[in-house]
Amino acid sequence: MDAPAPSVTDADIAAAAARLRAGELVALPTETVYGLGADAMNPAAVRRIFEAKGRPADHPLIVHLPDAEQMTQWARDIPREAIALAKTFWPGPLTLILKREDDVPLEVTGGQDTVGLRVPGHPLALKLLRAFGGGVAAPSANRFGRISPTTAQHVRDEFRDTLGDALTVLDGGPCEVGIESTILDLSGEQPRILRPGAISAEQIAAVIGRMPVAKGDASSPRVSGALAAHYAPRTAMRRIVPARLRDFLNAFRHSGRFCAVIAHSQPPLSDCPHRWVMLPADPAGYARGLYAAMREADAAGGAMIVIEAVPESAEWGAVNDRLGRALAGAGITP
Repeated sequence: MDAPAPSVTDADIAAAAARLRAGELVALPTETVYGLGADAMNPAAVRRIFEAKGRPADHPLIVHLPDAEQMTQWARDIPREAIALAKTFWPGPLTLILKREDDVPLEVTGGQDTVGLRVPGHPLALKLLRAFGGGVAAPSANRFGRISPTTAQHVRDEFRDTLGDALTVLDGGPCEVGIESTILDLSGEQPRILRPGAISAEQIAAVIGRMPVAKGDASSPRVSGALAAHYAPRTAMRRIVPARLRDFLNAFRHSGRFCAVIAHSQPPLSDCPHRWVMLPADPAGYARGLYAAMREADAAGGAMIVIEAVPESAEWGAVNDRLGRALAGAGITP
């Protein structure tokens, strides 16, 4: 992980913590994406997150903690599996869904009896959480349903016309993981992955001794990022298998239209007018750059964003999850 941006001082951290105590919003970096944070025990402050994002009130938030020891302040009936996973993966990109303590505001949980908890793996986020001394509810710092931010500039761009300079943005550099945390439901008898992420089912099973179910069902708690349409640009999108990519783009070019391309194996066409964004061909590298590439492609002004399809293997599961939801949100059938 890169060190925090040198411009963020201890005084900046103290001021940001004071803003949280005053019920204000603070955008903070994590290893996954930037979050729009508020005091998780302050219902009025939490409601400001929903207002700023345009987020439905029944869509639960994740509470970010300074350390695993605070888990007992937010959750009850904590299973031993949760403690083992926290010791192994926290700080890191794993969110645990647990039965909430009675005093956890329903604004945080979307009215449910469960709460999502994690300790983020970013040094600047941890400094802020320790200075604040409690839990910070922090969904991705973007308008609801749109592309998640992985740099401080993405956050400023997202809220320039609404929050402007009133929003404190702590710049911790580009996010190392680049997509949201794995969400594991431990509130029932069977562990369930409700959102895939950098922590895989196999890694979880290696700690708890049993394989979690790969998806939720109608009885599972609602969680962040689980809607069919999410993480979407404003530009229409299309996913094309690598073998058909060049033919598709040639036909698109001959129609007189311009598009932006996000590829991982196909180099740009010669004399190609399309905007071409290359991402690494490995899952972790691709995930790290995905949202920034989508924002770049969205800003290119083309008629469409064309995604070169990535492999369907388990290693690419979290990436394919985000791409599928982005395609649905952009209005093009995957």
